[in-house]
Amino acid sequence: MKHLRPRAAALAVAVTALLAPAAMGQTLTLGSAAPVTTIDPHFHNVGPNNALTMHIFDRLVERDGRARPRPSLAESWRVVSDTVWEFKLRQGVTWHDGRPFTADDVVFTFSRVPNVPNSPGGFQGFLRAIERVEVVDPHTIRLHTRAPHPLMPLDLASVSIIARHAAEGAATEDFNTGRAAIGTGAYRLVSYRSGDRIEMTRNEAYFGGAEPWARVSYRIVANDAARTAALLAGDLDLIEQVPTSDLARLRRDNRVTVTEIASTRTVYMAPDYSRDGGTPLITDNNGQPLPVNPFKDVRVRRALSMAINRQALVDQVMEGAATATAQWLPEGAFGYNPRVRPRAYDPDGARRLLAEAGYPNGFRVTIHTPNDRWPNDSRLAQAVGQMWTRIGVRTQIEALPWTAFVPRRARIEYAMQIGAWGSSTGEGSNFLVNTIATNNRQLLTGANNNARFSSPAFDALAARGSATLDDERREAIWQEAVELFAEEEPVIQLVQYINTWAARRGLTHDPRMDERTIAMGVRPAR
Repeated sequence: MKHLRPRAAALAVAVTALLAPAAMGQTLTLGSAAPVTTIDPHFHNVGPNNALTMHIFDRLVERDGRARPRPSLAESWRVVSDTVWEFKLRQGVTWHDGRPFTADDVVFTFSRVPNVPNSPGGFQGFLRAIERVEVVDPHTIRLHTRAPHPLMPLDLASVSIIARHAAEGAATEDFNTGRAAIGTGAYRLVSYRSGDRIEMTRNEAYFGGAEPWARVSYRIVANDAARTAALLAGDLDLIEQVPTSDLARLRRDNRVTVTEIASTRTVYMAPDYSRDGGTPLITDNNGQPLPVNPFKDVRVRRALSMAINRQALVDQVMEGAATATAQWLPEGAFGYNPRVRPRAYDPDGARRLLAEAGYPNGFRVTIHTPNDRWPNDSRLAQAVGQMWTRIGVRTQIEALPWTAFVPRRARIEYAMQIGAWGSSTGEGSNFLVNTIATNNRQLLTGANNNARFSSPAFDALAARGSATLDDERREAIWQEAVELFAEEEPVIQLVQYINTWAARRGLTHDPRMDERTIAMGVRPAR
């Protein structure tokens, strides 16, 4: 008998594990690149949480992997008048505990969304247009709006519906323990271990038909190398955010399949607008806080933009898994403006603009970034910092784990941060209303405006576009907003991601533009 050397034997075991049909045990094991911070579907509008809660909860309207709306808990909808939408709810749907889903649960959900305690950035922007909810019968609702709102179906595709009987009076922690996490989704929550894994079991009574996987294990593997190694060892069936350094190798490996799609997620640098000056995170070259906030001067923002070599970020940091951009949606999306291109790389021009703005010797700034949330997040921040230092804006990088980064971001503690936004609707309004519009609890805008930027011009464009029924005119408004955005640069765009996954052979995967990794998109290959 021929004996294998230890290294060869280990490889043979890995190959055998990798080629075993994933459906044999009817358990699907997914590797998430970022932690899920809660099971509460209304607490924090971030990608990992949204991907996970899609398994447990449904929305009135769903979006497919290309961001196209389709019926879900609402089987149909129609415009009754310019300010009234009618939604027919699906009959025969039950919650995980067997109780029936009705219009009352929708009313309860809509009342809870804007009022989740301590939310660092919620979903209230998606309900901003609704003035009142009229219950016509247990399976028909009418949504009355203050003005025409053509985006209603797309907006509602971001709001998970929860059960009044399970969640009334419940806190976010009650969802994490499972007590309030009673949904209508394809999977039921079994257990949630923060920072480690979420275990789910199939909902046999799911209205969309039972899924092929009896159990789903949703594991958090933040380290890039560990995620790839776990896939190759057979410990994971599918991983997201394939490390850019591993992409070429995995594409050549016939034991795995790489799937990819243009992302709706854009990456940018976000300056702080909440302070007029005096922060120790922005100082002169002697370490003294500047008396005024330099980022409120558009010349400084343009100089910082001109100092960034975006193509170098694409080629050297992202290794081709991104495109340079000056706007927040990929080419072909509704509202993308083909006339807007990234500001040209011009470090000499950037120095001249800084001098014109009163900073001939530059200044110092601290950049904050997560180091485990988005592909190459801290590497992008470091590269931008080096480029800024070359024009006299000397940078210090402070990289934090995502779970530590978010609470400080919610408290508006950063002078400059890297940010990323994945537009869930695939239309120009999403980023504009939630991230650029003024943070206003009464109008339910700017819920994720962590820079606290505020501009009447952008607020007016967001309001006007959201109330324009004609598609051609509405897209022209979004394109106008993109042009203003590229001129003013309230945040400084860097790149648009390309979403990537890798799966064991024997599985098929439907990639999503919103980057969400969901068991419902994975099937045993025929």
